[in-house]
Amino acid sequence: MFVAVKSLFSPFSGRLRRAAGAALAAGLAWGASGSAAAASLTVLMGDDVAASSEFVQRLRADQEPGGRFELVRLAPGGADPQASTEAADAERAANSGVRTRSLRTASDAPLTMAVGPAAARAAVERPGQEPLVLAMLSRLEYETLKAASPALRRGDRRVGVLLRDPAMADQLALINAVLPQKHRVGVVATPESEPLVRELQRAAQGANPAWELRVEYAPDARSLAAALRLVVPQSDALMVLPDLIGDSQAATLSVLRAGAGAGLPVFGASEGLVRSGGLAAAVSTPSQLAQQARLLGQKVAGASGSGLPLVEAATPATVRVNANVARGLGLRLPEERELADRLAPLR
Repeated sequence: MFVAVKSLFSPFSGRLRRAAGAALAAGLAWGASGSAAAASLTVLMGDDVAASSEFVQRLRADQEPGGRFELVRLAPGGADPQASTEAADAERAANSGVRTRSLRTASDAPLTMAVGPAAARAAVERPGQEPLVLAMLSRLEYETLKAASPALRRGDRRVGVLLRDPAMADQLALINAVLPQKHRVGVVATPESEPLVRELQRAAQGANPAWELRVEYAPDARSLAAALRLVVPQSDALMVLPDLIGDSQAATLSVLRAGAGAGLPVFGASEGLVRSGGLAAAVSTPSQLAQQARLLGQKVAGASGSGLPLVEAATPATVRVNANVARGLGLRLPEERELADRLAPLR
């Protein structure tokens, strides 16, 4: 495999599971395993964005009858979390008449789940030894949190981390399913994206056949065009990483325009990219992520001792395709459901 990595200004060294059915089966398995499931769930919420709200709503809907569900909203700035009175009232109303034992019996398995980066920061700083799940974090947000949190690095608490983006191996599997005869992928990254680039390189090297990966770094917006001019001629497809470029509408549009001008498909990890002109993305909705987070909580609660955090990437549950872009590129792709079903065995 040929891996070309070059910085423009300064040097920097550096799958789909069986989609919705598996996620649903996993969620049912969680509910059925009463001894391992967390009967007492505390959820820290650090923002009110739609994705976080959908995630928490699904957690509440899937809570076991008789279990304790407490929603704690962080004050502005992420300090002094306070229990949400409205949420507590709703929880009491939802559980009234179905509890068959005290909320705090010896059989309870308390679990704290933090939703989003602000809640994750607050959670790792809170005292306590109950198992902890940090959810709805990007890979880069998690890396930043780990670097800034001695408590997280010490490994003296059982911690699970659920990333909101698919693994790089999943994204390469999608490209392979759509373009089976192509094996050159181009990426423009930022210096802060190095953990993502390393993961992508490992996935590219481990694929069969291996991918040719061309990576260029753009330290600022002005250098993005120059980086694309180097990447595009040596690529069969472009990938937008979930980094500063993927989070910037203007930068993402620059990548999409470069791909369109060269007749190259662009792949990513969000439905927004597909709506804006990308060809396809493997995604997992907040509701599906909530199911996966419950399973991760089960693993963490059932683990013995402590150690390094158990980190999981989002398990993509579906594929989104831009049919107009596919026609423009002369590609005939299967329906999204069929494509997801076809990808599942590749994991």
